[in-house]
This record gives sequence, C-alpha cells and structure tokens, in this order.
Amino acid sequence: MNTALALSLGIFFLLGIPIAVAIGLASVIGIEAHGRLPMLLVAQRMFTGLDSFPLMAIPLFILAGNLMSVGGISKRLVDLAKSIVGGVQGGLAATCVLTCMMFASVSGSSVATTFAIGAILIPAMVKHGYPKPMAASVQASSAELGVLIPPSIPLILYGVATDTSIGQLFLAGLGPGLLVAAALMALVLILCRVRGIGAQDGDDRPSIGPAFFAALPALMVPVVILGGIYAGVFTPTEASAAAVVVAVLVGMVFYRELKPRDLPEVLTKTVLATSAIMIIISAAALFSFLVTRSGLPNDIAALIREVIETRFMFLLAVNILLLIVGMFIETSAAILVLAPILTPIAIAYGVDPVHFGLIMVLNLALGMITPPLGVNLFAACSVAGIPVERIIPQLLWFVITVFATLMIVTYVPAVSLWPMQTIMGTR
Repeated sequence: MNTALALSLGIFFLLGIPIAVAIGLASVIGIEAHGRLPMLLVAQRMFTGLDSFPLMAIPLFILAGNLMSVGGISKRLVDLAKSIVGGVQGGLAATCVLTCMMFASVSGSSVATTFAIGAILIPAMVKHGYPKPMAASVQASSAELGVLIPPSIPLILYGVATDTSIGQLFLAGLGPGLLVAAALMALVLILCRVRGIGAQDGDDRPSIGPAFFAALPALMVPVVILGGIYAGVFTPTEASAAAVVVAVLVGMVFYRELKPRDLPEVLTKTVLATSAIMIIISAAALFSFLVTRSGLPNDIAALIREVIETRFMFLLAVNILLLIVGMFIETSAAILVLAPILTPIAIAYGVDPVHFGLIMVLNLALGMITPPLGVNLFAACSVAGIPVERIIPQLLWFVITVFATLMIVTYVPAVSLWPMQTIMGTR
C-alpha cells in the first residue's frame, strides 16, 4: 500500500492535478492496493477529518480578514506604519514590512495580506521610484508574516494534525514573526541606501499622533483576539468568532467603510477560500490515516534514527526536505501530510512539538516566495502588473534573509519557546 500511495501521489503531482484531488485519488488507489480495506473508509475518514472544533477557526479568521480588508483597516495600518518608519530612506519599503506584520495579526493569511497591503503600497513605492520588481519582491516577502504572526491558519492546521496546543503555537509564533520582520526591515533599508532608492519616501509622511488614533480601533482587533485567548476568556476557535464581530464593528461603526452591500462579495470570497482549504484537509485526513495504518511513520523513524544520529543533523535534513517540498506543494497540504509523520520523529530527537511546528511553518513559508508554486509571488505580481519572471532576480536577497532567520529559529529554540514559556508561566 505504501508503494501505491507514494507512487500515485508523485505521478498526480507531476501531472499538475489539483492538490486535493491528487491526495484523494492516491488514497483510493492505496485502499485498492491493500485489498482488505472497505471503500467506505473514503467517506468516513474525509468526514471525520473535518469534524473538528478547532477547524471552525479557519473560515471565521478568513471572514474576519476579508471584512478588515474592505472595512478600511489596511489603510489605517499603512498610515500608522508610515508615520513610524516612513521618514528614512527606504521608509516605504520598511512601511510595507511593518504593515504586513500588523495586518498579519488580524488576517492570518499571507495571500490576503499581499492583496490588502500590496494594493496600497506597491503603487506608492512605484510612484516614489522603486522598480516594480523590487516593490513586488518586498510585498511578497513581507506577506509571509501572515503565516507566522498569530492568528495563523497554517499553525491551526499543524495543531489539528499533531494534537498540539493552538494557543501555545500562537504564542510561539510571536518570536519568529518579529525576527523575520526585523530582518526584512533591515534588508530593505540597506538595499534602498545601496541602490539609491527611496530618498524622498518621507515627503508625505503622516504625523504619528493622528495616525495612531486613527488606527487604534484596528489595533484593538489583535488585542481582543490574543488577549482573550491568553486571559482564558475564550479558546482560539471562539476568538475567531470574536474577531468577526470586532471586524464588523470597526468597519461599520468606527470607519464606516464596510457597507451592507459589501457583505455578499465578502461572504462569497470567504466561502471559496474556505472550501479550497477544507477539501484539502478532508483528503489529507484520509491519506494520513492510510499512511499511519501502513506503519510508514514508524518505518521512516527507524530508518532516520539509523542514518542520522544527532538532533542537529535531523533538523538540517528536515529543513532541506521541507524547502524542496515547499517549492512544489501548497503549504496546507504539506503540513497536513507531513506533520503527523515528522512530528513524532522530532519528539524522539528531543525537539519540542511547538518549536517543530514553527520550524515547519516558517520553512514552508519560504515556498510562498520561491518558484514554481510561490503563491505570494503570483499575488504580488498580479497587483504590480508584471510577469513572475521579472521578480525572480530581485528575490535572492529576500530568500537568503528568510533562510538565515529559519536557521536561527531552528537552532535557537528560545526564539519560539521563550514567549510561550514566559506568558504561560505567569498564568
């Protein structure tokens, strides 16, 4: 059965079959190859895979993010970020990084961050003399903070797939998210100074006081979400519902940019995005069940322990594997298929499952800015109106920078675990 699963899945991926269909068909072929498993398992396991309370957070966080994009939150966050860092050479690029970090704390999605912030800042950067490929590269790279800064949909998926506390994963995401943001901000400021770009970025910089008060309702969204979770007021799933309520109030009452006529389009976008993720989750649940039943995780663990002796080498090998996987497979599918296999092995090597979750998510986030999949690349190029091949030469420094932060997160566990241990320890 293992051979049938692996071979058919590889062939379907090479043929370009959609991820969910490829995983589902490979599972059906695996059941047929086994010969003693009923086909009823297909419906049963796909349904069971979706019958999870934490998964309710995904459509609600997607809905909250869409409401915030339409409700004027992104514009206020851009103004606030520009008032903080926009007064230096390269300030617009730094504003992009900082805004993406703030918007990530309310959207949970890198693609949503790309469209919401890129629609404002890519044209602004181009107007100030930034080459379009560089502007798109800054946006695509910064938007991956959407999968690190809580609430994060990939972290929710990892928590569900490995039975790891989503609240602890959210806390652990703060350190790596801030580290990546700081590294990207330093990079863009250096690049702008070396290349002589962005000297006039501070010309229309807003005052920090008015910008802060205008963005205050928007800033309350992550406070409500994360504060409620860690104060024990509600679970991460319940926090997603609170995020929707706050997003509606901020958009309709405070900023008055979210209109009732906007809701059908927002709901349609949410349903389409949720459906795509949920179909992948249900197919991956069936695939994971078959892989576990076949004993493949134990076989892989035994093989790895024979070949790799130290935790250092194990983490290096996992990072190389995930870098390759992230280039070709969508992040959600990669997490749902690989996390149940790799996490028990990581635990056997003494790696904390929360720490390992951040390694996986940050590594796979690199796949969002590397071809051929690179969903953030396509989104940023779509906003900038340029072909993908034009952005690739500009990406090298950004990929190197994120990879360097990945190595720090991998081999310095305190970057991920210190915020969690500090805050959870004070409760």
